[in-house]
Amino acid sequence: MTTPTELLRAFARTRASLDGREVTYWWSGDVYSWAPDEPYRKIFGFEGLNVSRLVQDEEAGPDAYRLLSREAAFYLDPTDREILETWQGLPVVHVWNDPANQRWRPFPIPTTELGGKVCFSLEIPLAYPSPLPVAEYPAHSAGDTYRALELFQFFADRGDLAGPAPSVPATMSWTRMSPWLPWMARGQQPGGLTFHCRGHKLGSYAEVPARTRAHIAGHHPEFAHAPDGWSEPNETSWTYWRGLNPPR
Repeated sequence: MTTPTELLRAFARTRASLDGREVTYWWSGDVYSWAPDEPYRKIFGFEGLNVSRLVQDEEAGPDAYRLLSREAAFYLDPTDREILETWQGLPVVHVWNDPANQRWRPFPIPTTELGGKVCFSLEIPLAYPSPLPVAEYPAHSAGDTYRALELFQFFADRGDLAGPAPSVPATMSWTRMSPWLPWMARGQQPGGLTFHCRGHKLGSYAEVPARTRAHIAGHHPEFAHAPDGWSEPNETSWTYWRGLNPPR
């Protein structure tokens, strides 16, 4: 893995599968609140999954890929880990991101050698015009610019990466620092959330916990599979909430 092309191919085998089969990642963790002069508080558990399929990006060349994926995640009671319907009297809006697609080009992916493992690190600072301008959503928008920090780590055995398999076993961690969620109705109050999760690549979607598969089947069964083709723009928690609450 000495060139950007080789690094991307190794990462693609870790994050997805070069043969185009569907790959499911599942993760679990917690969500903490922070605000000036207040203690950090664990306010939610969090559990989610991503089902993806990797295809060649023929427009960009033989070393480029498109990741076709859907992503669902659920806010949990921090004690009994049951999926929440309400929080402090407010309806909980879970994560239903369809699509959650990505374009990949060769680039020098940061890696760290950890004994016999390789860690791929992706650090993604985000800042773009918010889908929820304060003038239209004063009670649900933290600001006119959406700012967040997404930190991913994917871990694979170097021995597996040295082999020929199109997909290798992998574990992952994910941390996100973000504004308050729109449905929390915190407006422009100072503070926000930190998500701290860990997970792994499953053998198949059937390995997702039964409770979670049942919830998806009862609400959005299409999230059991990756999208059939490319579409854009991506859905986020902010655009999804806006779709449920269009401006008046």
